[in-house]
Amino acid sequence: MDVLVTGGAGYIGSTICSALADRGDTPIILDSLVTGDLSFRRDFPFYQGDITQSGLLAQIRSDFPKCETVIHCAARIIVSESMADPYLYFRENVSKSIDFLKLAIEFGIDKIIFSSSASVYGTTSDPEVTEYANCNPASPYAHSKLMIEKVIEAYSRAYDAKALSLRYFNPIGADPKLRTGQQLKNPSHLLGRLLDTMRGKYPCFEIFGDDWPTRDGTAIRDYTHVWDLAAAHLAAVDYLHSESVPPGSCEKINIGTGNGTTVKEFVDAFQVLAPVPISVQVGPRREGDIIGAYASANRAQALLNWKARRSISEGIEDSMRWLSNLYDKKLNPRTQTNIEQMDV
Repeated sequence: MDVLVTGGAGYIGSTICSALADRGDTPIILDSLVTGDLSFRRDFPFYQGDITQSGLLAQIRSDFPKCETVIHCAARIIVSESMADPYLYFRENVSKSIDFLKLAIEFGIDKIIFSSSASVYGTTSDPEVTEYANCNPASPYAHSKLMIEKVIEAYSRAYDAKALSLRYFNPIGADPKLRTGQQLKNPSHLLGRLLDTMRGKYPCFEIFGDDWPTRDGTAIRDYTHVWDLAAAHLAAVDYLHSESVPPGSCEKINIGTGNGTTVKEFVDAFQVLAPVPISVQVGPRREGDIIGAYASANRAQALLNWKARRSISEGIEDSMRWLSNLYDKKLNPRTQTNIEQMDV
């Protein structure tokens, strides 16, 4: 099966491409490389350009006339950046997606899987959130995801498309075969900052707030291995190609482990695997931060027959192995006793 993956040279998109290829599908990458990595294209069909370039999409459709499915991962994803420059996020994530998805449907690519985010929920009264919880996005990034969910829902009804919005809960880890992983030079997410602290980029790791109403005062999240996340997309492709799913359908599905882990608990798990202990301090909350939540994963299992199978420790260890591979260092998380400082 031919599957178009926008943002296929990014962290999540590239991992999805590897999973598709592993089972015999053909991932077709469309990426502007504004944030993507050219090395992630591997030997897959690759088209460089903006998702709004109609001629490029026409070329893809001509080259792959049987392609009916798009996994739409292309987006800006940094919350703090969205707070500082909301125009950028509404232009890149919303305006461009509106045009791209309509064009894709016109070209017959009418099975849509959207990379959404659990950030659409915002602060919830119950930390375990179902797909029926109220959405209260707290940042332009989160708003952009919710807005496109609504666009996709309207498009599905009006144009007889089939769609799934997959609401990710905090992806971590790397492709277990180390083909792809995180490439950000200055990551803002929890695991990326821990890894940067481990390799000496920062003198200590800062926890942003310990006054949240959780069991230890630190924010809570649902950390899902990126390879499990990729598997969810394979299941989503199969779901949309099922004859039992009618045109015009659109579902929203949480993709998470179903277990909540606090920042402190995650840091403790990281310390067990780290080659050297890292210093930790508590700082104030950041603008746009929320207490967090974890998924009710029942709907994913019921509709997609999918559930997360990998642990937080596996995600941390795969990220450490990827970091070692990325910088060509001999780093074994369980046996190495020291670590060189590596320049980005």
